[in-house]
Amino acid sequence: MQTAVAATANAVGAGAQATSQYAKGTSITTGTASQTAPFGSLVNDAIASVNAMETQARTAVDGMMTGSGVDVHEAMISMQKADMAFELALAVRNKAVQAYQSVMGMQF
Repeated sequence: MQTAVAATANAVGAGAQATSQYAKGTSITTGTASQTAPFGSLVNDAIASVNAMETQARTAVDGMMTGSGVDVHEAMISMQKADMAFELALAVRNKAVQAYQSVMGMQF
């Protein structure tokens, strides 16, 4: 799973670097403050979050298997969270690739 996440990060990161000369950043509103963050850093943060969930799930499963106090339901919840986060990242990547292919297919 980490290999697929890393490949997605590299592909999206390369696309973000290629388009960074046109887009200065994406506006993010948190509470009352507004800040600007480049698209590439948003993608890297999201992928890091997915990777952290996957690592947490692996740790929970290892803890359950070794009997170090992790219950079955805790391990299953961690695994489902990691799976859902990965599926969301994969769906976003697929939509980005689909949009790119659609733009490349346009005739000017």
